[in-house]
Amino acid sequence: MDPNHYKMGWLMVAFDLPVKTREERKRATDFRKFLLDDGFQMIQFSVYARPCVTFARQETHIRRVRQMVPNEGSVRAMFITKAQWERAFIIHGKPAKEVPAEEIPEQIELW
Repeated sequence: MDPNHYKMGWLMVAFDLPVKTREERKRATDFRKFLLDDGFQMIQFSVYARPCVTFARQETHIRRVRQMVPNEGSVRAMFITKAQWERAFIIHGKPAKEVPAEEIPEQIELW
């Protein structure tokens, strides 16, 4: 990614981790707790996102995720610009009800 074209947005992490044994469930739970402690918020059970305001912040959090990924399973991280995030369709239940996307916290917008 070219840091000169970087825009404020969200770093999203989606993962599939095995949970058949007690040890696997513990590793998956520990990974989820790590993400929350690192400022990510749960979007869905295996999808977490965190606002990032600079390329350096994105790189920092990607590096942390790489260090914490359990040996088994699959993790995908991607950056989504604020504009792309705001165009997301979030649909709940039936009858289908659309809700707006999460906002970037005000404190981060000041950066």
